[in-house]
This record gives sequence, C-alpha cells and structure tokens, in this order.
Amino acid sequence: MTNNDVLRSIQHVLDLKDATIVDIFKLAEHTIDQPTVSRYTKEPDEANYLELTDNLMTVFLNGLITYRRGKTEDKPVQTRQVFPQLTNNVIFKKLRIAFDLQEDELIELMSLADYEVSKNELSAVFRKPGHKHYRECSDDFLMGFLVGLTFRSWN
Repeated sequence: MTNNDVLRSIQHVLDLKDATIVDIFKLAEHTIDQPTVSRYTKEPDEANYLELTDNLMTVFLNGLITYRRGKTEDKPVQTRQVFPQLTNNVIFKKLRIAFDLQEDELIELMSLADYEVSKNELSAVFRKPGHKHYRECSDDFLMGFLVGLTFRSWN
C-alpha cells in the first residue's frame, strides 16, 4: 500500500474534507495547503497526483493522533523533520493509538473485513523489529484493518 492509499482510506473512514486534513497537519505543527492535500488524495492515474512521502505521512499520523485523542500536556507533539523509516507496522501502531483500539477491538475489526487474526499474530505486529516474535505487517493485513475501520462509525 502506498501512503496515499492509507490517507485516502482514513479520509473515507472519518469522512474528512481536505480542509480538515490541512488542520490535522497543523496539529502536528506542519503547514500544508488545501490544493496540495487534494493532490495527495487523488488516484495515481489522475492528473496532478502527488506522492505522499514517508515523512509527511508520519506527520499526518502524528496529527491524527492529536486530532482524535487530544493534545497531552505532558508529551509534546513529535515535530522533528526526519523520522525513522515508515513501515506498515508503524502505520498500524499509530492508527491503533489514534482510534484508541484495544486488542479485542482490533480482532473484531479485522474479522469484519474477513481477515481472521489471532491475539499472538496481532501482538507480533506490534513488537520491535529484531524481536524473535516480530512479524512484518503486510499490505493485506493493513488493508484488512483499514477495511474493518469502515464498518464502524468514528464521529
């Protein structure tokens, strides 16, 4: 999955307008204009499509956490310009935080998308790389989660 696919999925799940996405970026202390956001949410075969970089996707996800859960006083928003490599595991973990989902809720969402996952498999996706039980989050796994998100109302 591309970062643009994830952004479009989240936009669909939360019924976000481009202006709201601009506001989410602002919550992560990043300035972006609405025409640029519109280019990120286009399909790859559409004119003026623009690829969303890993750094900007990380900024968006950090802003989404603040948008969904509010700003915590004791922990500032992560605003550095260069982030560690963005993987499906990181995206999945940040979305779990943003949507405040527990293990049972994640399993339920995955099953709504006809993607059966055990607690052990789920736990492995959240482990650090290098851990003996670490499992890479595949595009199918992440897509199953995003599809499952569409079956719940998040407003």
